[in-house]
Amino acid sequence: MNAQIRLTFTLAAVMLLVGFTSSVHSADPVRVGVLGIDNYQALAFTQLWHKPFDDNPDLAGLKVVAAWKGGSPDIAETITEADQWAPHLITLGVTIEESIDDVLKQCDAVMIMTVDGRVHLKLTEQALKARKPTYIGRPMAASLEDILAIFDLAKKYDTPVFSCSQHRYSPGFIGMRNHPEVGEVIGCDVFGGCPIVEHHPDLFWHALHSFETMYAIMGPGAISVTRARTDDTELVTGVWKDGRIGSYRGIRRGALKYSATVFGDKGVAPAGIYGYEAPINGVVPKGRYKGYEGVATEIAKFYKTGKLPIEPSETIELFGFMEAAHESHRQGGIPIRIEDVIAKARKTLDAGK
Repeated sequence: MNAQIRLTFTLAAVMLLVGFTSSVHSADPVRVGVLGIDNYQALAFTQLWHKPFDDNPDLAGLKVVAAWKGGSPDIAETITEADQWAPHLITLGVTIEESIDDVLKQCDAVMIMTVDGRVHLKLTEQALKARKPTYIGRPMAASLEDILAIFDLAKKYDTPVFSCSQHRYSPGFIGMRNHPEVGEVIGCDVFGGCPIVEHHPDLFWHALHSFETMYAIMGPGAISVTRARTDDTELVTGVWKDGRIGSYRGIRRGALKYSATVFGDKGVAPAGIYGYEAPINGVVPKGRYKGYEGVATEIAKFYKTGKLPIEPSETIELFGFMEAAHESHRQGGIPIRIEDVIAKARKTLDAGK
């Protein structure tokens, strides 16, 4: 065997060894830590990742190892539900730690799952400072200023962060883009529940689910928003820069359903029921409930690759859309430009630094 052939075989052996070592390393699960477990999704995601479906390999490769219960004294559910879900997490092999630092020491990535958006900035800063890629459950924060601050921290610490509602990746909603009965989306009317609470802005708390649905169907590019409000109903209308219109009807009285009607260049079709596939010819395909599976899959891919499924600019625009609706209400229902409320929030944030 001449020298050139020996060199070729040697290089091949080295490459094989490197590839084998890499595959062994990649087989190690991504260790996930949870901050705040009062959201049932903390348990649901753990169940999906620890026992992934055979036909969804993207769910595999994660292990939730530790959690901090958290809780906010003025939101009773964050105390009672954290206590409720803790024993279930323990049975899945998750340790409940006394401090955030104890969780961060054990994990590679973080989920911030408490429903209290007011504490998300502080929790996220701790996670990103520790260089842990972070997913934040809804709502990402309780103010547009905090949204901007969180993405500023991601840049500062060069560590990715993203947030969304599970409704964004419900197959019946995201499946409406280029749906065979709709074609190119021209507009949509989204509807869902809109309870009002004292501790979060009107639309950030729960209506966020429907605005995520709107963006899943329409995509980014909204420029202005108007809002009409009564005790029973919200009607928020957004205009996109290409002339498309999307609306949200928030329901506080009467029959409640989360869905949308989508208008396209080929036809008009309902988006179906949250958690299930979009209907085709009026029929919803049979299959398992996928209310949490879609977003759990996207989080898993994010943790394993570090690639953001949603650009920060889109999330900022989405919250700017809702804040523009708040401002429209404050000013008697006039159209408000999204870029103006984002600029105002940026100015307020920078002034406070």
